[in-house]
Amino acid sequence: MQIKTVNALLSLSEQILVSDVALLAEQGIKTIIVNRPDGEGADQVNVEEIMHAAKSVDIAVKYVPVTSGMVSDEQAIAFGAFLGEAEGKVHAYCRTGMRSATLWAIHRAQAGDDFASIAAILSAAGYDVSGLAGRLTDFKATETQIPAYDVVIVGAGAGGLAAAASIRKRDPRLTVAVIDPAENHYYQPGWTLVGAGIFKPEKTKRDMAKLIPFGVSWIKTAVALFEPEKNQLLLEGCRPVKYKQLVVAPGLKLDWSAIEGLGETLGKNGVTSNYRYDLAPYTWELVQGLKAGKAIFTQPPMPIKCAGAPQKVMYLSSDHWLSAGVLNKIDVEFCNTGPVLFGVKDYVPALMEYINKYGITLSFQQQLVKVDGPNKKAWFKQVGEGAPSELIEKSFDLLHVTPPQVAPDFIRVSPLAGAGGWVDVNQETLQHKRFDNIWSLGDVMNAPNAKTAAAARMQAPVVAHNLVNALNKGHSQSHYNGYGSCPLTVERGKIILAEFGYGGKLLPSFPRWLNDGTKPTRAAWFMKERLLPDIYWSLMLKGHEWLIKPSIKDTHS
Repeated sequence: MQIKTVNALLSLSEQILVSDVALLAEQGIKTIIVNRPDGEGADQVNVEEIMHAAKSVDIAVKYVPVTSGMVSDEQAIAFGAFLGEAEGKVHAYCRTGMRSATLWAIHRAQAGDDFASIAAILSAAGYDVSGLAGRLTDFKATETQIPAYDVVIVGAGAGGLAAAASIRKRDPRLTVAVIDPAENHYYQPGWTLVGAGIFKPEKTKRDMAKLIPFGVSWIKTAVALFEPEKNQLLLEGCRPVKYKQLVVAPGLKLDWSAIEGLGETLGKNGVTSNYRYDLAPYTWELVQGLKAGKAIFTQPPMPIKCAGAPQKVMYLSSDHWLSAGVLNKIDVEFCNTGPVLFGVKDYVPALMEYINKYGITLSFQQQLVKVDGPNKKAWFKQVGEGAPSELIEKSFDLLHVTPPQVAPDFIRVSPLAGAGGWVDVNQETLQHKRFDNIWSLGDVMNAPNAKTAAAARMQAPVVAHNLVNALNKGHSQSHYNGYGSCPLTVERGKIILAEFGYGGKLLPSFPRWLNDGTKPTRAAWFMKERLLPDIYWSLMLKGHEWLIKPSIKDTHS
């Protein structure tokens, strides 16, 4: 946490951790204002966790969640009201501190301060709010003052960085910018192995600055608004950026708040999730400590990132309990909102062998809707046609939650969104259906493929080829076949390597004699544990297209 002082009563920072609350108390902070909505990031602590920690050190917490780039006058009024009524020093935070700074700037402008003095104070604290000039004064930026790039990429996750590297590889003359405020980049497929005690969490985390491809500009802030008719987007603080081609790849949002009571009990009371960096180690702690009782693993409605992940943790946990000689004392249950174990039927027989081996109870069409951590109870809604309305109450000793997942807020409200809030693309070319110079890949777009890192790895060269071809007015096109890969870790040392495309068509990368993807193999485990992390860091993010070179078609034929 880097505290930035605005004045004697107010300080700002990026996202804080639970451990930072005690440090803020030592600094004399009496009120924390949270401006970041829950679920924006993979390492984000929810507001309920902050509230719980703050209560023990007598700090009040106020929640004014602001969607990136959508700071309203009403929110600024609420922010100012909390400042006015606070007894003592106040600390506000969001993802980077920029939304909190913007709220304070608008609040002071509402109070009559001139923009120049507001901007100077925030500049001294490390925040550039020059983009607010048009909102708070009569100033209007001219076209020549607006930065412009051949290609702008929103999001520096797996898809965004891979696309940036592949685009630069095809045409190094292009000016390319990646927009993302995150300090760190995470290899999220590794969190399954963190939750099983196989990886240390640090192995899945690297500094973002070291991963930006050579020759690519990094704009370290968040996107506020898309203006596709102007070939422009606005950053936090209302700063515009222009583009010739736009790639949208910000990932998805983990909607923890959709489950009542979950936020306040995550990371304690036996409630965990491998879908968050700081919680995966707690999963392993719980698995090691459980000697008898009830273990529930949940899966929410689709779509979710890596549809096999809710099962992987269950199989690895059961394998540990089996090895420890306690599985016969543990009742393991899989509560899946969907109607089947896995969406591609070819892999189900091998998975069912492990369901039977571990004695797992399958409860289909049951969706987790409420958790009471201290009393170790969970409630499930029954779904499907004719399902009864009564909730099912279940007790647990360990509860692993896969949260519902939705498109990010700033995408859902944008003109790029289609039905369901996802970026609306042609599922083969990954080009936007309404805006020809906009492309999308990764978890955020609405093609009916599995949302996995392997899918993004295959999509990146498709987007890169089609985008560069469009810029150069070429006559060739690459098509994405829906490829996705899900290494289903069914026991320590064996994996079912599910590889498939649109319509559930099997798309194996290797001949069956080398690896039969419909059966558990040690070769697939070796790939998952030893090879795939290096492929991710050293090949995918650097634009090396090993085994994934896109097929090219002549559009004149």
